[in-house]
Parts: sequence; structure tokens; C-alpha cells
Amino acid sequence: MRSKLSDEQRFLVLCVVGGLLCGLAAVAFHLTIHHMFDWLWETAHSQPKPGFIAMMLGAPTLAGLAVGVGVRFFAPNAAGSGIPQTKAAYYNKGGKISSRTGVWRFFLGALYVGLGNALGREGPTVHISTAITSRIGRWAFRDPTRVQSMAPVGMAAGIAAAFNAPLSALTFVFEELLDNFSMKALGGMVVAVVLAAAVSRTLLGEDPVLTGKIGDFETSWWMLVALPVGLASGLIGHAFVWGTLTLREFFNERRFLPSWMRPAIGGLACGILGLTAYFITQHMGDANHSVFSIGYDGLVAAFEDRLTVGILATLLVMKFLTVILNYASGGSGGLFSPTLYFGGMLGGLIGAGLADLQHLGDWIPMFPTDDKVIGGCVLLGMGAMFAAVVRCPFTSLIIIFEMTGNYSLILPLMAGNMLAWQIAKKLQPVSIYNALLLQDGVTLRRMPAYRGAQDYRKLPVKVIMSHEPFVIQAGESTASAVKRITKESKRFHAYPVAGPEGELRGVITLHELEENPDTAAVSELMEGQRLTSVTIETSIRDAANRMIARDIQQVPVVSAADPRKLLGWLTLNDIARQQNAAEEV
Repeated sequence: MRSKLSDEQRFLVLCVVGGLLCGLAAVAFHLTIHHMFDWLWETAHSQPKPGFIAMMLGAPTLAGLAVGVGVRFFAPNAAGSGIPQTKAAYYNKGGKISSRTGVWRFFLGALYVGLGNALGREGPTVHISTAITSRIGRWAFRDPTRVQSMAPVGMAAGIAAAFNAPLSALTFVFEELLDNFSMKALGGMVVAVVLAAAVSRTLLGEDPVLTGKIGDFETSWWMLVALPVGLASGLIGHAFVWGTLTLREFFNERRFLPSWMRPAIGGLACGILGLTAYFITQHMGDANHSVFSIGYDGLVAAFEDRLTVGILATLLVMKFLTVILNYASGGSGGLFSPTLYFGGMLGGLIGAGLADLQHLGDWIPMFPTDDKVIGGCVLLGMGAMFAAVVRCPFTSLIIIFEMTGNYSLILPLMAGNMLAWQIAKKLQPVSIYNALLLQDGVTLRRMPAYRGAQDYRKLPVKVIMSHEPFVIQAGESTASAVKRITKESKRFHAYPVAGPEGELRGVITLHELEENPDTAAVSELMEGQRLTSVTIETSIRDAANRMIARDIQQVPVVSAADPRKLLGWLTLNDIARQQNAAEEV
């Protein structure tokens, strides 16, 4: 192949092969989850009530335990949605994702979601597909840039096959992964996307992911409902991101709880909340189990106005809590499907609520009460929530069209999506996928969302700081400290100094250590020191101004709640590198 084809020709051939394989993998992943959950639900539902409850509590718990063990001992990157791992691999590892990671992601993701846990399949599909194209690239190319260029191809093919949405796949890759528009990148991705989507449609059918039909709309005053839907989606989307990150950090800090047990806790919580929602909605007259697993059947029911206000509210709250617990505890699954679910239930809740008020008093004459309009509200909510959580506004517009086959709500959809996106961005500047990487100590200084002269100075220092600084112990001698620095090749201008409990004591320079070789304890050199520090939310601009004003080249990054808790280390070199990266764009 190398001898007969040029580099460009080989790349296109491999995009063809990658698109086909990614399409097959996505279909297999989809069918595995679908049939596994159908088997679980039918088997459980055929049991007496105690057996039904035991199965629906035990299945997600056991799946969580399996994921915990698999991630802890075999595949550390198989937890979460897979999109943060794909981004980190693209920017920090030259696009290399091991085949082993892809295989484990397939089996653990299918097991976790197929046995009832409330996460999605789209993020894992992206990770699996990128692992496939990464393997192909490493086999075919010696050039590292060509190997890296296969990652966006896999990402786009995975989205196209998972959602049956080829256009959205392209816009998502450019919005979330790539920092510029490249015709060369686009050509390969289009080839893979077309073939992956063709495989998906051939094996799964031509219908959109959501099969509910609501018909077309004419522009009307009722479409102003997009504004409250966008406002509510922005706020609830922010609450979801904040809740997920906060609970995830809580789990990570519980050292007494083994990491392999945490997903089981999330699975048990899913069982409890899912059953609670099922019995509550059963009491309301229409039992619904869509809190479990993907839940698209519940979304279709909302789309077709078959759910009451009470059921919509119950499903929204229970799914919201379940997804946060599943993801934060370390489950293997994505956030695309849950985000669309939240939005659909929220839109349906607002639409059905307004319709009920109309029936009560006829005081909202511009708001119709027919099923079609409620379905339109569900669609508006899906788009707005996707924009608020995933932070890809153009993708949020196109993906709703492709998932539902409805293009007639473009104007209110644009208004609601942009409003939700702006609100969420204002409340939380860092998107959820990047925030998850930050929480794991992965630097984002090379990632596209943090490049640009107009934006980077306003971002928090946590996006560029060093998460694991070399720390000098307050009680060790200067001679010992210098010896350790030399042995580990950690010669820097200065270092943070920590006490016996890990608390921050101050900062010491290498010059001070070397000038005082006989000092028994480093702490003796810091008496009376005035310590300057910043918190992780301090902006890069403010941190730089403080360092320049006090003529220092580095500063410890501490917790806002506890200024003695060292979280990272920031230097002027870090800021300079970020500035250079911005100027290269």
C-alpha cells in the first residue's frame, strides 16, 4: 500500500475502512445495549414484585461493580463518557488510543448501560470509534501528524453512526475537538461519516433516532416559549454540570472507599431512583421505566404528548439525580442521551404546564393546547439543554433536526439554544468535558477552547497550572532537599514547601537552598515570609498582575476554602506559554 499509493490516497482509503469499521462497531454497541436492557426488563417484569425489585436493584449495582473492577485493574480510561479521554489523547498523545482501551470500553459500557444505568451510548461510541481509527493510523502511517489526523475521523464516524446524524458529527468535531476549519480534515471526515451513517442506516433502518412525529409548524406567537425554555435549560444545565463535578470530586476525595466500589454505589442509586420513578408514575396512571438505561422511549412518549405534567416532572427530577450519581461515581457511559432527555422532559413540562393553565382559565390565548405544540416544546427543550451542557451551539441546532426529522422550528430553536448557551457559559466558563479533564489533573493549555488572545486571560488559572508540583518538606534539611532535586532532575526557580500534614507553609527558591547547605530544616529559612497565593478560580490576568506587582516568578495555587491546601503551582512561564499558543492561532 505504501509503494502503490500516495500519502493522500492512503489517508482516503483508510477513512473508507475506518468509516465502515466504526459504523459496524457503533451498531454492535447499540444493539448490545438495546437487547440487554430489553431482556433485563422483560425478565424482571415477569417476576413477582419482590423479584422484580431485587432484579432492578441488583442488575445496575452488579454492572457498576464490574465496571469498577474493570477500570481499576484493566482499563483506567474506560470510565466516564470517553469524549474527555478522546480529547486528551488527541492533544497530549498524538491521537493514540490503545485497542485494548477500545475493547474494554465496548464491553464495560454495554454492560453498564445495558443493565439499566442511566448514561448514554454516544460518548463511548466516539471513544471506541477513535480507538479503531487510531489503530488503523498507527498501522498505516509513520508520520505522527497523520496518525493524529485519524482521531477526528473516528470521532466524526462514531457520532454519525450513533445518532444517525452525519451533519452533526462534522460540526461537533469542529466545535469540540478542532480549533480551526481545515478542508483536508473535512475531506477525510466526510468520507468516514458517510460510510458510518450508511452502515448504521442499513442495519438499523432509515428512521431518525426519535420516531415520534409532530408534523411541520408555521411561525406563531406561541414559539416565544423558546425563551423561558432556554432560560430554564441554561440554569438547569449549569446545575447539572456543577452537581456532576462536585459529586465526582466528593467521591474522588473519599480515600477510605475503594475506587472499584464507587460505580456500584452509583448503580444501586440508579436502581432505587429508577424504581421510585416507576412506582410514582404507575400511581399516576402511566408506569414509565425510562429513568433506566438510555430512556429514549420516554422521550418519544413526551414528544407525542403522552405524559402528564406530574409524570414529566417526576422523570426529569429522577433522571437528573440518577445521571449525576452514575457519572460522578465512575460509571462507563456518556452524557449526550441524558442531556437530550433532560431537555425534552423540561420542554414538555413547560409546554404541558402552559397548556393546562390554558385549559383552566383561557388566559394564555396565544398558546395552543394540541399535542403537536407540546411535541414542539419537547424539541425546543432538547436543543437548549444540549447547548447548555455540551456547549456546542451549532451542533445543538443541527442534531435536533437530524434526530427528529423536523426542520420547521429553526427560529425558536436558535433563540432558545443561544440563550441557554450564553447563560451556562456565563455561569461556568469551562465546559463540562474540559472541566472533567481539569479535575483529573490533565492540563488544557494545548486545547483549542483555551486558545485565543481575547479569551484566555479571563480563564481561571486551573487551566494552565501544574497539578502535581515538586514539593519540599518543611522538616527536611536543605542538603537533603538539594540532593532530592538533583536526583529527580527537578531544578526549578522555586518550590512550594509543605508541613507534615501536607499543609502549605511557604515558598523556597533553589538559590536559597543552595546558599544555605547546612540548615537543619527548610522551615528555618522561611521565618517571617509573606506568602502570596492564588485560588484555582483566579483569572490568569489577575494572577499575572499579582506576580508582576510583587516581583515573583511563581505562586502556589490553593483552595478558596482552605488557603493552606495546596492544589497546584503557577509560574510566569506557564502564562507565557499560554500567550504564545494564543498568538499562534
